[in-house]
Amino acid sequence: MNAPLRQPATASVQVADAVSDAQVRSFVDDGFLVVPDLVAPAEIELLKRDTADLARGKYPCKSLQPLPADLDDQQVLESLLCIHQPHNVSPVIKDFVTHAGICGVLGRIVAAHLPHWDGAVKCMQSMLFVKPPGKPGQAWHQDEMYIPTRDRSLCGAWIAIDDATIENGCLWVVPGSHRDGYLFPSKSPEDLVEYDGSNQCYEFDEAKAVPVEVKSGSVVFFNGYLLHKSLRNRSTIYRRALVSHYMNSWSLLPWSIPKEGTSVATADIRRVIQVCGTDPYAHKGYDPPGDDVHLRKWGEAWQKVKAAAAVPKS
Repeated sequence: MNAPLRQPATASVQVADAVSDAQVRSFVDDGFLVVPDLVAPAEIELLKRDTADLARGKYPCKSLQPLPADLDDQQVLESLLCIHQPHNVSPVIKDFVTHAGICGVLGRIVAAHLPHWDGAVKCMQSMLFVKPPGKPGQAWHQDEMYIPTRDRSLCGAWIAIDDATIENGCLWVVPGSHRDGYLFPSKSPEDLVEYDGSNQCYEFDEAKAVPVEVKSGSVVFFNGYLLHKSLRNRSTIYRRALVSHYMNSWSLLPWSIPKEGTSVATADIRRVIQVCGTDPYAHKGYDPPGDDVHLRKWGEAWQKVKAAAAVPKS
């Protein structure tokens, strides 16, 4: 069996600090931080254009099935809920994964709960949410349930492409719910009009939840253990957002079941991008981008879940 193709190592990336000590403390205590105007209006326009380009197949990829050519941009966007891992094929999205302003924040907060952390950060995922009017949100969940780290350092950076409001389905969070590093139990959602069918967490005090309404160009940073959700878009405008996930570079990334002969303790996915500081595992090299870019279209998985839930139980 051939060894996996490795890309050359990127050993070190230097970025400037972009937040105050008080903001770092707020992130550690509350589990989230909003930084307004971190992404410029011209950059937001690039993201808007690239969303339709991705869906139309501008960047050929085996796993990316483009939408029909006879659809106009409005129809293209109306059919989409999310584009997974777009940074694997789009240079525009990859530039946002390594955005200097965003990385300047990440280099201060991602593992600020660890006293000797040196600011090194890597990225493993991007998701471009389109969320047209009428489309569902995602029920309460914690991102570490899907992307485990070894040190509770997973951090999402959620770029608001449109103004995010309660009406169009902004984020809701439970401040401080990350502190114990506890993964709450989850089950299938009960409301398949409000939510997209992904599992929802329970056994916590939802009364403590607060909405996170932000303007376009703002970035919401949140820890992987923080409980968060979004509701259905009840407005007549989109609620687009690009969220990328990052972690402490010193933590291994056991994102999949280890291959036979590999220890659980040393399992480490190397399909990552170093965005801040020095990568201590650069000697391992990097796996090339995966063939896992795909469109989550409205009416596919969600409709199947909804149909299954409607079947009478015997």
